[in-house]
Order: sequence, then structure tokens, then C-alpha cells
Amino acid sequence: MTRVDGAQRLIEVYRRKAAHYDLTSRLYPVPGYPQRSQRLRTVRALGLRPGATVVEVACGTGLNFPLLQDAIGPGGRLIGVDLTDAMLDRARSRVAAHGWRNVELVQAEAAEFAFPGGVDAILSTYALTQVPDCGAVVAHGAAALVRGGRWAVLDLKAPDRTPAWVRRLGVAAVGKSASLDEWIGRRPWEVIRQAMRDALADAAWEELCFGTAFLATGTGAGTGAGAGSGAGESTSR
Repeated sequence: MTRVDGAQRLIEVYRRKAAHYDLTSRLYPVPGYPQRSQRLRTVRALGLRPGATVVEVACGTGLNFPLLQDAIGPGGRLIGVDLTDAMLDRARSRVAAHGWRNVELVQAEAAEFAFPGGVDAILSTYALTQVPDCGAVVAHGAAALVRGGRWAVLDLKAPDRTPAWVRRLGVAAVGKSASLDEWIGRRPWEVIRQAMRDALADAAWEELCFGTAFLATGTGAGTGAGAGSGAGESTSR
């Protein structure tokens, strides 16, 4: 499968999911898991301050936007990047409903998005393991971070030592958006873990929910030069 084919498949899958994503996303890693508390934990791991610039990779419908806005305030800048137009339409509606004027939405493949320079923080929740070039995304983001900036990834993984029924339940959300066997075989969580070790200082890793999810964090050590002013189609500002 070429990158174009893979991207188109993801667009089609998430177009179908967009209308009900806010509800169905509560079902993973496993039903009843306190996902919102883990999203909040991820945002807190960024150490954001009022006025900060933060990029959310694969922002979806903007579920994390209220948490991020609470941290950066109206003087901050939030850039949401997503591949799927339908997801961004939902995110745009959320932005309009809250009256936020500091949000820019960009339609782009995560691996091709050119991070702006001077980014204080980057996050991705329950999405980056779906990106074939997830390691490159981590590296590109790390290069855009200011010194001391933070990268955080909250996502799914296949547990190593748990019963088969827990394994299937924990990664069920992946089944409709990718080949489950292919995803498990590719083990993208290990790619992300290694990329964060290679590109960031103080890389940390914690497994959650019986090993069906993880939180990976790290600190930028570079100059935050970035890769340009941003690639893709800007859909809201």
C-alpha cells in the first residue's frame, strides 16, 4: 500500500467516524476507562503556561482543545493538525462554539506537516500509532520545540503479557481503522518510544490500563528552528 493509498483509507475511515467520534472515543482503550483524566494528565505533562504555543498532531474533533485552552489562555496559540476534513469540520464547530480566536486548523498528513519554529509543546492522543511514519513525526516535532519544550503522546498499544480477551478488547478501536494484525505486527508504539529516546531529553514511558495504552513524554533540547511556516491547507484561524 502506497502512502497515498494509506492516507486515503484513513480519510475515508475517519470521515465515517467523525459524526460520532466524541462518543465512541470513550470506548477505548477499554470501555469504562477514565479517558478524559488521561487526556488531562497528558496536557499537564506538557507544563504549559499562559501564552504558550502548542501543536496538536491528529487533533480530530478537538476533544483536547478545552484542556489546552485552559492552560495557554487567550494569549496562547493552538495549532490543530489533522488529515481528515470531516474531523476538522467538527473541530471548527467546537472552536466557533467557544469563541476561541487563537486556534489555527491545518489539514495535512502528520508526517508531511512542517512544524513552525518556536513551539512550546506538542501532543498527540490516541492517533499517532495510526501514522505509518510516526517516528518521523516525533523527530520533526522535536526539532521544532524550543529548548525545554515538551512532547507528549498518549496512545494505544498491544499488551505484552495479558490474556487474549484483554488484548482484543484493548485494541478493538484499531480494528476498523487499520488491519489489526498489521498494526500489531508493525508495533508502532515501539517506534514512537525509540524516536522519543533518540530525539528528546528525559524521555519517559508509562504503560496504562493493563498495557493497552501508554503515555510517552520528553523534553526538547534544540533551538526550535522548526521546518518552515507549516504545510498543508489552513482551514481556520
